[in-house]
Amino acid sequence: MSIRIRQIEQKDNPKIAATIRSILTEHGMNKPGTVYTDPTTNALFELFQTKGSFYWVVESDETILGGCGIYPTTGLKNGCVELVKLYLSKELRGKGIGRQLMKLCDVKAKTLGYETIYLESMPELNRAVHLYRKMGYETLKTPMGNSGHFACNLWMQKKLS
Repeated sequence: MSIRIRQIEQKDNPKIAATIRSILTEHGMNKPGTVYTDPTTNALFELFQTKGSFYWVVESDETILGGCGIYPTTGLKNGCVELVKLYLSKELRGKGIGRQLMKLCDVKAKTLGYETIYLESMPELNRAVHLYRKMGYETLKTPMGNSGHFACNLWMQKKLS
């Protein structure tokens, strides 16, 4: 399988939304307070036109298999951006694609002047949480910012070097 990582395009909206919701359903996370019910999931291209944000999609043969981005979530302190919507289809997991996407996010965040990256997750997504720890994220006791994802109960951050 050959994959390509590229910036999101408007035509990707329905495909990436379906991919994200499918992955959340697979993990039993298709519930309120997650990206599953977040209305912005249907219009990620438009969301990531926001200054200080960026989103990558992973595709193979024009099929969207995942993505990841950074977003200046309301309420975060200056110099901090949120790692958002890191989702990979089953066939991509364990192949280093998540790590590659996170490294792209680190580089882009630095380029945009950020010093810290924050993320929200859930312990049930244990493979992702393991990856976050390997990538230098440390657990926080309380959330930062106002993402609106009240079902997320694991908060982490990483200082960019």
